[in-house]
Amino acid sequence: MARTHAPILLPGLLAAALAAGCSGSGSSAEAAKPRGEPALTKAQAQQVLTSYTKGANHAGRRFSGKALRAVEADPQLSMDAAALKLRRTVRQRPPKLAFTSATFYIPRLTGYPHWFAADAATGEGDRTLRHALLFTQAKAGAPWLLAADPYPTEPALSKIALDPEGYATPVDPGVKDLAIAPAKLPQAHAALLTNGPKASGATLLADGAKTSETYKALKQGEQTLAGRGVTLSSRFSPAPYKVYALRTKDRGAIVWYVLKQNEAYSAAKRGRLAVSGDLVGLAPASSARTRMDTTVLVQYLATVPPKGRATVSGMYRKAIAVRGS
Repeated sequence: MARTHAPILLPGLLAAALAAGCSGSGSSAEAAKPRGEPALTKAQAQQVLTSYTKGANHAGRRFSGKALRAVEADPQLSMDAAALKLRRTVRQRPPKLAFTSATFYIPRLTGYPHWFAADAATGEGDRTLRHALLFTQAKAGAPWLLAADPYPTEPALSKIALDPEGYATPVDPGVKDLAIAPAKLPQAHAALLTNGPKASGATLLADGAKTSETYKALKQGEQTLAGRGVTLSSRFSPAPYKVYALRTKDRGAIVWYVLKQNEAYSAAKRGRLAVSGDLVGLAPASSARTRMDTTVLVQYLATVPPKGRATVSGMYRKAIAVRGS
């Protein structure tokens, strides 16, 4: 669904830190005989995307997080439901969602969950937004639901390798033939954002807007808040969601994963804190007096090479809970 893009806990302060952030047929990079079977055809994948679009627009018109349950799964569901709470509070419906230029990447799988990815765009001109949608099906007969949709800043999915029949190859999250196993990406990224470039595993990630620059901006934000009489501590950790990965043409991988960010704000004087910005709709505006704790989910899309450092090219961030006292 269409979302607000204000990844900020206090208005305007840390947005730059956390918001900075195609089609292609390709040829197979896999020498081995393909294993498993695709869960659906590309025509069926288009039907899934069409059905999702209809359901998301219905939920948006009604500001209904409950309606989203018919077309989304976590973490996407919790994040988009929170975005609708914000929009309902400010009385601003999301714009109608319409995807264009969709290309589907359907892996051959040997079990559930079934899943596939879609590269698509919304908007026009300088308002065009690229999506790296990931749909999942929990079990046979279950509905296809959107589980993740980070926004890549480059056509990252066009790097995915396809076999002669046009299907992709999934990568085991624990695979050892990459610069970093996909399953280890969340911990390395969380360590970098929490403790900086000297943290364990931080050197496995390339410098950039969503890695080293985000850490620097967060530290600067903490200093700015300290000057206003507010203390902020921020901690990132791997969120309890499955890591998904597809093989790329250079035998690397495109990886979807999620981090959780916990922030604690405190102030000696009342009036220094407020439920504002991205937190609107999650709690009464006056609930934060001298303490405010928030929970944020951040989806990421990363490209991992066989050798070298992983590059983070996409993200979607949304606060999902706030508690004030």
